[in-house]
Amino acid sequence: MESEHINAGQELFLDGQETLVGAWKKTLEKNPEKTLFSFNGEKINRATFFDQTSQTASALVNHGLTHGDRVIISGETSLDLVIAHVACLRLGLILVPVNGSYSEAELSFLIKDAAPSAALVDNQEWHELLSSIDPDLFISSTSLKIESGPIPDLDFSKPEDPALIAYTSGTTGKPKGAVHTQRTLLAGALSVATAWEWTESDSLLLCLPLFHIHGMGIGLHGTLLVGGSAVLQEGFDHDSIFSAITENGCSMFFGVPTMYNRLLEDERVTQLSSLRLCVSGSAPLSADLHKQLKERGVDVLERYGTTETMLTISNPFLGERRAGSVGLPLPGVEIKIEQDSGEILVRGESVFREYWSKQEETESCFKNGWFKTGDIAKIGDDGYISINGRIKELIITGGLNVYPQEVDDVLQLHPDIAEVAVSGVESQEWGEEVVAWVVMKEGVDSLDLDEFRKFASKNLASYKLPKRLVFVKELPRNALGKVLRHELKA
Repeated sequence: MESEHINAGQELFLDGQETLVGAWKKTLEKNPEKTLFSFNGEKINRATFFDQTSQTASALVNHGLTHGDRVIISGETSLDLVIAHVACLRLGLILVPVNGSYSEAELSFLIKDAAPSAALVDNQEWHELLSSIDPDLFISSTSLKIESGPIPDLDFSKPEDPALIAYTSGTTGKPKGAVHTQRTLLAGALSVATAWEWTESDSLLLCLPLFHIHGMGIGLHGTLLVGGSAVLQEGFDHDSIFSAITENGCSMFFGVPTMYNRLLEDERVTQLSSLRLCVSGSAPLSADLHKQLKERGVDVLERYGTTETMLTISNPFLGERRAGSVGLPLPGVEIKIEQDSGEILVRGESVFREYWSKQEETESCFKNGWFKTGDIAKIGDDGYISINGRIKELIITGGLNVYPQEVDDVLQLHPDIAEVAVSGVESQEWGEEVVAWVVMKEGVDSLDLDEFRKFASKNLASYKLPKRLVFVKELPRNALGKVLRHELKA
């Protein structure tokens, strides 16, 4: 049976020799006094920012880093983090963003897999840990000590040079590093900027974490590409959201459903209606939450993407922003829906090139040049796309990905548990929440949730821990013994 095929409604005009850092350079060299970033009351203009990234790149060279080296980077949002991030990309280094809540086991695996030459991390407790994992690793905070030395050659990367390794996982729970190039990152940011009519007059309120494609690859990279400005915030706090909008004249806000759910609880939520664009992504926005926000004057634009493809589908900036739908293909993106499975396949300039050092996994996730997302969708007669489920067993909670097998493997180590399996359950606040179905060992009557979470936190980041326990006599399995997670949800 033929697949249903949708082409992008708009062509993406991308110079074949253009790179992400090259596009930034052309933008930021114009109007050097224009404010680029604001953080905790401090403002930095284009010229100062560009100069500081050059100085930081010089420091990185003096510490022995060269083109193509991998660099772990992790920290709460700050100007230092953004400067270090951009300096690495201008120098041709390959960034490996890391969630600061990772456990020792998760961090150790990532270090060994990516084999980085340096780690720029603001969590001081990690410094000793990283040294024990790799004694040869150069370790610093993101605010590197600037050492004297000439400014090195910068912005010379080629379009196909790797620029970023964003770690994700499969249903086996083994992390895989999705390699994005200068060109795929540029295409991803340009596609969104084109669709959302993002210009240098826009001011983005950015409180999303910068280890995630949403905050980093779209929020940060998009701001630099169009030459707009961004008000950076260290995490999400609803009080500071409202004050920042007023004090900085913000025109855009990017969030996840969890944030919108909490903002809705505040009577000041109507202030969001003053923005020209509010975007929700990284997790499904319930139709009910969308409706409640719209009743308060906030017409949120929902979009869809993956770590491997960046953003691929979006409700229109001008036109109906339909509740329960992620919209239409973005510029430069082709979407195919398989008739037999309903799976979304994606092809376009923003699709990643490979999984780091994993050729077999790379080959298995592509079908005739199309990336298999593992998400299931339907298309209406007018072209709007609705996500209806996943072939993959991925859980998305608070905008972050959780892979059930990884969590199962850790929870199974608890001495009182005979069997356990986790799945995602719909939640208005989190999009989905992690729930564990537990079979207790004979003679054990109960298990305390807080104690269980504390046990698992030794090997899992906090967002991966179950929020609820369901005690059952047995787990549903198929004839081959595989746990049927969709029946757990029932």
